[in-house]
Amino acid sequence: MASRRTTHDVAIVAMGCTPFRDHWNSSADDLLVDAVQECVGSLPDVTLDDVDAFWVGTQGSGLSGQTLARPLRLTGKPVTRVENYCATGSEAFRNAAFAVASGAYDMVMATGVEKLKDSSYSGLSAVFPPADGTDVDWTAPAGFSLLAPAYQAAYGIDEREMRAAMTRVAVKNHANGARNDRAQFRRAVTAETVERSPRIAGQLGVMDCSGVSDGAAAAILVRAEDAHRYTDRPVYLRGMSFVAGSGAGLAADGYDFTSFPEVVTAAGEAYEQAGVTDPAAQISLAEVHDCFTPTEVVLMEDLGFSARGKAWRDILDGRYDLDGALPVNTDGGLKSFGHPIGATGLRMMFECFTQLRGEAGPRQVPDARLAVAQNLGGQPGSCVAFVAVLGNER
Repeated sequence: MASRRTTHDVAIVAMGCTPFRDHWNSSADDLLVDAVQECVGSLPDVTLDDVDAFWVGTQGSGLSGQTLARPLRLTGKPVTRVENYCATGSEAFRNAAFAVASGAYDMVMATGVEKLKDSSYSGLSAVFPPADGTDVDWTAPAGFSLLAPAYQAAYGIDEREMRAAMTRVAVKNHANGARNDRAQFRRAVTAETVERSPRIAGQLGVMDCSGVSDGAAAAILVRAEDAHRYTDRPVYLRGMSFVAGSGAGLAADGYDFTSFPEVVTAAGEAYEQAGVTDPAAQISLAEVHDCFTPTEVVLMEDLGFSARGKAWRDILDGRYDLDGALPVNTDGGLKSFGHPIGATGLRMMFECFTQLRGEAGPRQVPDARLAVAQNLGGQPGSCVAFVAVLGNER
């Protein structure tokens, strides 16, 4: 049985998002306060006392709901901390949305934060529980590097064509990030820069990989029928799905590294709820999890934006450029922002929210009506996936 629409429709009435970068002089507490203050401050008649319940997503920057309650000095409020790999920020949003949709609360807040720069690691940090020794032991770049040769083999694409498509993803997203003052990397890059960057794993160079950064984001959600009490430009949650894979792909001969089945399922459910039958034509823009450049190539097909085996060509033809038919990662994506795990999913929501309200400035997509936010966690063959469809019409 697939997931269904919620009993009550949900709207986002306010959001806040810090810049994503090296916040050497700010703690996770500071970042949460900054994101929440921007979020609440955009609603003149709302204070934290009006928010009934809170969710905070973080992988390693705090334990329990006190991660948020302490810096905000919340008393007498339910605050829940969640974690779900790289989809942690989306998980905070999902639980907050369900809470207000159920009628349990009138107004809720979802937040996410991560301070990766405070760790001793150059990338994602996590403490894994003891295992039986059968887990696949590889790095994220190594795992995702398998997508490119698998895609080439499946669709008869030579390495030069695949390399060109991956390069175009990086160039496009950095060009978009150069227009965004919240992005970590605000400089456009050339194809030569991407392709000459030091090799990390397989065909992946440094410029094929998302960066490491700190950041936080926040959203206030209410029932759709109440949204106009707070803003004249609410953004509505039209559909939402989350799928946790069993990890069987890493142990099954049938998995070929050309798709994320969890994304396909989540997208199908979210589209059905939203009444989207032709995502390639109906979606105005999308924020997707471009942790590595071949990931975005594969996601264009998993989300139904390109036909199977055709995404590389659509990318090179400019379909997903800012002025293309379906702009993707208009804010710069993970390539320009980096990936503070707990905040990334909500950062994607923030860009969709901003675009659908017509507030994106030099990167504004004309006549934006429906947006997709897609967040991915784990590795190929063993993923969790979140997909939401947002709209500016109820």
